[in-house]
Amino acid sequence: MNAQYSKEIAKLISERLIKELPRLKQQYSESKDRIGFFYIDDILPVELANNCFKVFPLKSEMKQLKSMREYKYVTAQMNQHNKLLEDVLYAFQHNDVVEVISEITGIDTLLADESLYAGGLSLMEHDNFLNPHLDNSHDAKRERWRVLNLLYYVTPDWQLENGGHLEIWPHGPKNDPLVIESKFNRLAVMATHQDSWHSVNKVQSEKSARCCISTYYFSPGALRKTDKFHVTKFRGRPNETLKNLILDVDSGLRMAIRKIFRKGIRKNPHIYKEKIKD
Repeated sequence: MNAQYSKEIAKLISERLIKELPRLKQQYSESKDRIGFFYIDDILPVELANNCFKVFPLKSEMKQLKSMREYKYVTAQMNQHNKLLEDVLYAFQHNDVVEVISEITGIDTLLADESLYAGGLSLMEHDNFLNPHLDNSHDAKRERWRVLNLLYYVTPDWQLENGGHLEIWPHGPKNDPLVIESKFNRLAVMATHQDSWHSVNKVQSEKSARCCISTYYFSPGALRKTDKFHVTKFRGRPNETLKNLILDVDSGLRMAIRKIFRKGIRKNPHIYKEKIKD
């Protein structure tokens, strides 16, 4: 990673956020009683955003995740891909950006995450999807609470009919979701807590893939007093009754394992090993 270049990118991001600070604060404030979120377009210069897409890894260079829970391609090993992507990703972890997002959300204990736990790059092509789910409540060591999810979309000219859009379910996964389009050069930020169900609807496009750079912020404490430790929990969509039953059992079994093995029975592979500190 080019630390200086990443810092320069962070400056661009923070300046863009500050330019729309009142609107972003209002958007998050009006939504935080359910699932707090905000989004902003043109977060980076168009040429830089286009270059992110041009150097995005092929799916053959990423890990496929395919089950009834999800179907997508991911990687967190940033040193194996073009350095620009690492620079951009760590720009979102820079203190300048964290401080502005802290002001937007009113969360004054935000912590960046060098290990990119569950973050990195994701690619979703035709028929890929991500079922409604709650993110794992903690970091890899189960020491800090996961509180914000940052998603930066870099596929040019991505339209509503292409699918592959973020869905948040402010009234739970039995009701209708709110769709936040995965527009090119858009940053979407959402709160993660006990009720922040979210998903990605199925990709319909056969011509291109939805490419996303993502990361999380953590905190010493949970966003809500009622939050409790939980593993990532998936469920079916409102019309997927059988899948929902199966995923409920799946989540229950994984939660039972974590009650016995506090940090799990294997290390989560979706972290940036180059950045892990013993």
